[in-house]
Amino acid sequence: MIAREESRELKERVVEINRVAKVVKGGRRFSFTALVVIGDEVDRVGVGYGKARERRHRRVRGKVRGTSERRAVLELAGIRDILAKSLGTTNPINMAKATVNGLRNLRRPEDVARIRGKTISEVLPYKRPAVEESAEPTPEPPVTTEVQETDSGQGPDNAGS
Repeated sequence: MIAREESRELKERVVEINRVAKVVKGGRRFSFTALVVIGDEVDRVGVGYGKARERRHRRVRGKVRGTSERRAVLELAGIRDILAKSLGTTNPINMAKATVNGLRNLRRPEDVARIRGKTISEVLPYKRPAVEESAEPTPEPPVTTEVQETDSGQGPDNAGS
């Protein structure tokens, strides 16, 4: 299992690079911070935040649409179809960490069912049973009705009037 995991190639994506300044007695001292996401696009993902005095020049390949921090984490984790909502701050570092934390807290339906003491079918959303169509329609029983006759020829509505 270790050999299989090590054989997967890790890909990295630079989410954000910021130039920050520290004000000292002689002026401003500039440095850079970088937020990087790394993953194998199958099931492993991580977020890193680093600082340096100088930045290494690299070619920008393209921008990611949407919330780039969350999208980068999910794509490098191998997730392609997801709906997510965040409340509160949109700080890129907090957003990336919150996404990883959310992925870490996911549970399988089997685990949820075991914790609740229910079956898996009780935990999963309701699914409508498939309707089976047979080739021959089932015949309905014949309907029998009783008709009462009176001697006067009057119906039940007109009797006694």
